[in-house]
Amino acid sequence: MHVDLHTHTRYSDGSLTPAELLERAIAAGVDVLSITDHDTIDAYNDDAIRLNSEIRLIPGIEFSAQWRDRGVHVLGLNIDLENTDIRSSIVSQRTARIQRSECIAERLENIGIKDTLQIARQIAGHDSIARTHFAQALVQMNVVEDSKRAFKKYLGAGKAGDVKTNWALLQEIVEWIRSANGVAVLAHPAKYNFTKTRLKSLISDFKEAGGQGIEVISGQQTPDTTQHLAKLCGQYELLASVGSDFHKPGLSWPNVGNVSALPKSCRSVWENL
Repeated sequence: MHVDLHTHTRYSDGSLTPAELLERAIAAGVDVLSITDHDTIDAYNDDAIRLNSEIRLIPGIEFSAQWRDRGVHVLGLNIDLENTDIRSSIVSQRTARIQRSECIAERLENIGIKDTLQIARQIAGHDSIARTHFAQALVQMNVVEDSKRAFKKYLGAGKAGDVKTNWALLQEIVEWIRSANGVAVLAHPAKYNFTKTRLKSLISDFKEAGGQGIEVISGQQTPDTTQHLAKLCGQYELLASVGSDFHKPGLSWPNVGNVSALPKSCRSVWENL
């Protein structure tokens, strides 16, 4: 079975419509797919999703969470999309995103770059405003030549537009997902660049909060990384998930369905979905 349980559409910070994502997943031979947009489930209201009959869809979301002094991401898989706790939590997270976007715009204006919020809103449309929309705005305003330069000069770590968001705590996020009958999965644990000790602390706290799984495979990664995460998965008695973390075409490693097989020692999360 070909599974990809971590993808994004234009409803958050991806570039494809749900229809385009589905087409790409089907072409890649994906059997089971989850759209896990950041802090929103709007993609599941799209006609292409409601009319889909070619691929099994697992309702999902990717929540931004606060753990100690760092931001981490948690996937909610197989959630009840009508659950009131999930819907109210999305409103709360959206409010945090709005406040963050206003702060980013204010900081950019303080260094002489005006009207970025208005343009970022136009680019985002009905979608949640993310830093990617500010990057596109800076390109459109001819402040930088491309989005990569926008992050390097204005939006990346330590730059003027690097604004931390007051996300809900990790334990709250897990509770939201569990209350919606979903499976809480720690997303791409190897990409936080934590030390081995700190990563173990995160996984331990996640497990204690009620977390049920971790992404053992996130896109293309080294065999050593996969084996290390598989070992932690077994050590903490968690389910294992896989996902490409696809956002847009043109990037080789996070392409839809571009995930390797789980090590045999792992218990896959989709067996319980």
